[in-house]
Amino acid sequence: MCNKTARRILACIAALLCTLAHAETARIAVAANFAAPAKALAQMLNRNTGHTARLSFGASGVFTAQIENGAPFDVLLAADAQSIDWLQAKGLAVPGSRLTYAVGRLALWSATPGLVDDQGKVLGSGRFGKLAIANPKLAPYGAAAWQTLEKLGLAEQLRPKLVMGESIGQTYQFVASGNAALGFVALSQVMEGGKPVAGGSPWIVPESLHAPIVQDAALLKRGANNPAARAWMALLESTAAQDVMRGYGYAAPKR
Repeated sequence: MCNKTARRILACIAALLCTLAHAETARIAVAANFAAPAKALAQMLNRNTGHTARLSFGASGVFTAQIENGAPFDVLLAADAQSIDWLQAKGLAVPGSRLTYAVGRLALWSATPGLVDDQGKVLGSGRFGKLAIANPKLAPYGAAAWQTLEKLGLAEQLRPKLVMGESIGQTYQFVASGNAALGFVALSQVMEGGKPVAGGSPWIVPESLHAPIVQDAALLKRGANNPAARAWMALLESTAAQDVMRGYGYAAPKR
């Protein structure tokens, strides 16, 4: 091996060791609907920077309460804008760090092929068992589901059939396990790379039936000086991250 090649290899090793020495871990609270793309982004963060994102998934309303009570999160990716409003009002978010990272889409989905038609008319037929939705008081996708039922004039008719999940993740499990015949889930839970992946039968709910599902994120005070947390926030705004999100059915936010 020539000296020039050896020096080049040693320089690469030194650069790698330097990166690893400065690598940090950020604790990221992620709204359950965003689980799949968040995992892909965590891999991207580690690959590009050496930093690690430790992800926790759940309902936005639950996370905000936990953060107020001292939960050690560095970043919150909420499923709405109101959660970040609340954190800012409490002085728990770093000023100027807020951003809209995605606009979500709602889907009606059944694990049974053919049960859900492409116009959602199954809802009006009532010919099914339980209908799962996320708790509208805790989960923005649950609020969007309830708004959809109200807009369709079916809210009171279907109330006896409802089973509520604490988060959209639990709601998906109700349907996937067969404990509910169908349910309102995040489109991202039943598609990847622009194609359906969960099987069964979906209906993409028209955006005119509910308020926009604007999803905001913020750097929290605990993560203000964490390089990994700041790198995560920067990644969310990148073109590469937006490409990942689009593959899961999210619309890019207007900048």
